[in-house]
Amino acid sequence: MPLKINSIMNNQTEYFKYLKTRSTIGLLYRKFWLYPRLNIYLEGKTLDIGCGIGDLLSYRKNTFGADINKNMVDWCKSQGYEAELIKNSILPFEDASYDSVIMDNVLEHIKDPEIILNEVRRVLIADGVFVVGVPGSYGFSIDPDHKVFYSSDKLVQIITAFGFKKKRLFNMPFSLKFLDKSLRQYCVYGVFKLNK
Repeated sequence: MPLKINSIMNNQTEYFKYLKTRSTIGLLYRKFWLYPRLNIYLEGKTLDIGCGIGDLLSYRKNTFGADINKNMVDWCKSQGYEAELIKNSILPFEDASYDSVIMDNVLEHIKDPEIILNEVRRVLIADGVFVVGVPGSYGFSIDPDHKVFYSSDKLVQIITAFGFKKKRLFNMPFSLKFLDKSLRQYCVYGVFKLNK
């Protein structure tokens, strides 16, 4: 299984097809449990970095997408969502153009996040909100494309080093240690405010 996932992750077309095979249960979880919780923290005009096939874009109005995968961006546009292609970790948006930014299960795929985190700072307004979600231990271990594991402490450390202040940490779907080692969907979420 890991070899199959690895080959999918390295091929943009195959990864696009892989995301389109999401389960109905997974979609319902996102639509009725995850996104309502995340939406509490998102403000105004929002950028979804790593928007994939646009699940959050379809859920939340005034949300725009960005992804490194051209297939994902083209799909989102074909569905009527606004999405742009990220090239060389540079976001194709003006300075201070978003009230909030979300990176949900994206950061762990990036070996050196310095460029993208500086880009998040650049596109956020002063006091803008940054929501970051990363997988727990089990979810991290089963995806060979994951490059950096973030514990709660490490997540706070890296994000605050880029000029953000921690507002809240929480786990999804529930805050139970047992789930960290047994549930792929278990994630740590941090809500941060930009200090400009």
